[in-house]
Order: sequence, then C-alpha cells, then structure tokens
Amino acid sequence: MRPTATRAELTDGDLIKLSTTEPESFGPIFDRHAAAIHRYLARRGGRTLADDLTAETFLTAFKSRSAYDLSRPDALPWLYGIAANLLRGHQRTEIRQYRALARTGLDPALAGPEDTVPAQVTAAEHVRALAGVLARLNVGEREVLTLVSQAQLSYPEVARALDIPVGTVRSRLHSARKRLRAALHGCPELDLTNGNDHE
Repeated sequence: MRPTATRAELTDGDLIKLSTTEPESFGPIFDRHAAAIHRYLARRGGRTLADDLTAETFLTAFKSRSAYDLSRPDALPWLYGIAANLLRGHQRTEIRQYRALARTGLDPALAGPEDTVPAQVTAAEHVRALAGVLARLNVGEREVLTLVSQAQLSYPEVARALDIPVGTVRSRLHSARKRLRAALHGCPELDLTNGNDHE
C-alpha cells in the first residue's frame, strides 16, 4: 500500500487491509460497488429484496473482511459471491421475479418511478421467453449464468465468488446455455449464450 495514497487511489484490497485497524476505511468499498450489487440483486429478486440484501451483503463482507484475499485488488467478485449466497435463501422470490418478467417483460432492476415510461412498457417476446427459462433453471445454473452475463465476471472470478471449481462453472454454464439457445432461437440480439466467454 502506498503510504501517501488517498483512499480514492487505494485498491479494494488495500482498503480492506486498512479497515482491520480503521473500520471506516471499509466505507469506500460500499461506495464503489453498492450500485452494481444492487442491480444484480434487483434483477434476480426485485428492488425491495435488493435493498435489504445489498445492505446485508456489505455487512457480511465487513464482518468477514479478515478472510479476504488481500492480493486481489478488486473486491467485486467476492461481493457478488456473498450476494449470491444470501439470495439462495430467497429462491422462491427470485423465481417469482423471473415469472413476473416472463409475463410482463418489465426489468425489475429498472421498474422504479424514476425510470422512463418507455423502459417500463417495453415488453418484447424474447425478454419474456428468456425470463421463463431463467425461472426454470436450477439455482446453480442460474447463479453461474447471471454472474457471467449480468455481472460480467470471468470464469475464474465466478469460481472464486461461488467457491466452486472452474470446471463446474463451465459445466453449469454449458447446461444453462443449452436451455437458453432453445428459448431464444431466432432472437440473437438477446442471446446470452455466446457473449462474455472470458476465462
């Protein structure tokens, strides 16, 4: 850690290390990543649940920060893993969320009063088809797929976030993509099956 660096210049790893003696140093971790974690959770469980679980994600991260691998400068994959673990307790809510999206086409991460009317009323058939498939995936497949497609994590980052082998990430993703290919046939503009293959 650079002794003269400001908190804005420090990596997440630096801030987490510093927070073991100066707890307030964890604050910038929230500032940097809360919006991304909230979006991820809102898409999977709705905005209300996302509000609660975002706070819980960062509280859990703060409490377990001594176990963080300080050699990793970016804490976002770790935070996604915590969020995914917390969401497992709310699988029914997540499935209801995808079923609602399948019926309406409204993205729960965007469906707030501050969003524009066109964003709320655009309900394309391929979005509905995608949501229907997501509701039917098992939790392991859904976690891997959403972390790759929504959170833009690499396979090794997903493996670290979920504490599973990279081979399991590939296997679950392959299975999820197989189902998606069938559901999104003819809708290549929304096809999540080919993008973001970064390992």
